[in-house]
Amino acid sequence: MLFLRSRAGDDPASCLWALDAGTGEERLLADPAALLTAPADGGVPGIGAYAADEAGTLAVFVLAGALWAVDVATGRVRGLPVTGTPRDPRPDPSGRLVAYLSGGALRVIGADGTDDRAVAEPDGPDVRFGAAEYAASGSMGRTRGYWWSPDGTRLLTARVDETRVALWHVGDPAEPARPPRAVRYPAAGTSNADVTLRIADLRGRHVEVAWDRAAFEYVTAAGWDAHGPYMSVQSRDQRTVRVLAADPDSGRTRLLAEQYDRCWVQLVPGTPARTGSGRLVAHADLDGTRRLTLDGVPLTPPGLHLEEVLGVDGEEILFTASDDPAQTHLWLHTPSSGARRISVTPGVHGGTRRAGTLVRLSRTAEHPGTRVLVERGGRPGIEVVSLAQRPVSPLRRLSLVTTARELRSDLHLPSWHRPGDPALPVLLDPYAGPAARRVTAEQAPMMFVSQWFAEQGFAVLVTDGAGTPGRGPDWEREVHGDMFGPVLADQVAALHAVAARRPELDLGRVAMRGWSFGGTLAVMAVLRRPGVFHAAVAGAGTSDQRLYDTHWRERFLGHPDRHPERYDACSTLTGAATLSRPLLLIHGLSDDNVFPAGTLRLSSALLAAGRPHEVLPLAGAAHAPTSDEDVFEGMLLHQLDFLRRHLGDCRTRLRGSRDGEPGRVETGRTSRVGP
Repeated sequence: MLFLRSRAGDDPASCLWALDAGTGEERLLADPAALLTAPADGGVPGIGAYAADEAGTLAVFVLAGALWAVDVATGRVRGLPVTGTPRDPRPDPSGRLVAYLSGGALRVIGADGTDDRAVAEPDGPDVRFGAAEYAASGSMGRTRGYWWSPDGTRLLTARVDETRVALWHVGDPAEPARPPRAVRYPAAGTSNADVTLRIADLRGRHVEVAWDRAAFEYVTAAGWDAHGPYMSVQSRDQRTVRVLAADPDSGRTRLLAEQYDRCWVQLVPGTPARTGSGRLVAHADLDGTRRLTLDGVPLTPPGLHLEEVLGVDGEEILFTASDDPAQTHLWLHTPSSGARRISVTPGVHGGTRRAGTLVRLSRTAEHPGTRVLVERGGRPGIEVVSLAQRPVSPLRRLSLVTTARELRSDLHLPSWHRPGDPALPVLLDPYAGPAARRVTAEQAPMMFVSQWFAEQGFAVLVTDGAGTPGRGPDWEREVHGDMFGPVLADQVAALHAVAARRPELDLGRVAMRGWSFGGTLAVMAVLRRPGVFHAAVAGAGTSDQRLYDTHWRERFLGHPDRHPERYDACSTLTGAATLSRPLLLIHGLSDDNVFPAGTLRLSSALLAAGRPHEVLPLAGAAHAPTSDEDVFEGMLLHQLDFLRRHLGDCRTRLRGSRDGEPGRVETGRTSRVGP
């Protein structure tokens, strides 16, 4: 088994390791510190990703702009003399060749470093081969743009033409001498990249794959197995998905399956796939449940929601599914025993399985980080050593189920708060969007940020409501046409339900903080429900939903030309003049996911309406400003100061009533506050 792990919990540079699944012996295969000359500041980049051949004898990765190959058996590491700056290298199944991307071309080089050549080169200034376009990587979950044939003689490759995609610019005002970076961004309602698929041999001869691209412009998934190339294509309105098989010689396609939904067809990671006998592994939303299917026949029962297909080995299917929105379990389907759950402990589980070896990945509420266990042949599992650091402050959270909708919430309280102490100001700290859950049976990193705010004197409430994953297709589609109304209603309902149970919550002092979707939701909270929310901190939010990408935004709101009223209703700009509560806006100025234009436009609208607010720009920061610890820490401390100014500081009240008990609240920069 190959895996990435850094040398210590405070070392950001990952190394490539091998584990013998029979003996448990670990070997260090590639250490960036040994391969590179350390810069003056001592920092060395880590290995971010790797790929291996079918037998696991050759591994490749990109490090410091160079392509490296590792002979797994001997541990020999060598640089390959490639053309340009390589990206996304992958060996062919036999390990004889390595494909990689460079300068818009798909290239191949021998594993011994010989015969570097292009198999697909751009035929226009905005054309790329082998890469995933923005909508695919940012919204569909497809990060790959090329796939090897099983015999290693051909490749299925995407040709991405972004000529019609709008050109946007990302600059850093703190560096005026540096020119802005141009990016092709398909904003809602505008043109997508023109994506086609081609089958290329090693001499550069191409066959184009044919399907109705006018009706199905999205390529959501693709692959090449023993039965030939296959792909999944989706209509622009996302209501119809077709799975196609392609003839590798002619490029002609035939229909394997079609799925339709009146709102949108959800894309499940790992599907479509095929078993060794060629049966189609997919999913269907039936009986209010997202069910795993084989040739259209459901394999899983009602109430068990499929989350991801992790792998197909012969006729066996490894997948994750949930019948509890706070948990994700590992399941295996075999022809002889059907579907059975193979994870036991409450938590969030995943893994991979092949040829009788199972690698379990488990995150639980009892332990920080991820536990990795390798099981083979019925023998006791071998645990991969984790070097994760222990959290400085333990979690103190109560998991709650409230309202008739059975909303799931986590309530974080200060470790120093005692029964009878004055009630605490309340900080809602949700994400609450359709991309992820935050209320899970694990010690997720952002939980510690919520706990840190609790230690500063807040009752912090995190709730997953309408639209969040893990509760089935009907729950997810409650936000169709209105992304924020049902979500905000659930946040308010959970707040009141928890406050009715817990005297620690002071409903006269309530704020919301959020990031990305949660940032927009925080603005909506003070605009729409000022009687409930008395302040808000909004990071990296989208004010005008037309500023976000086609595939993600049109999934929920439709095309803006056909449904302008939905976009207007979900815009924070339309209600800017009604702001009556303190609002702090934060945005990274180099964010190319949610562009800072949205925050700047909202600030301008608020200023024009005479509505006081604060703006914290983060120079050079992207969408998730966690890479610079000092910036991240300073940003959290700034939020804390804002919240204390507008909700009051409960520490003063506590100290006044408990003289003689100093030091119950840690303040200042005594330790890192980041996750």
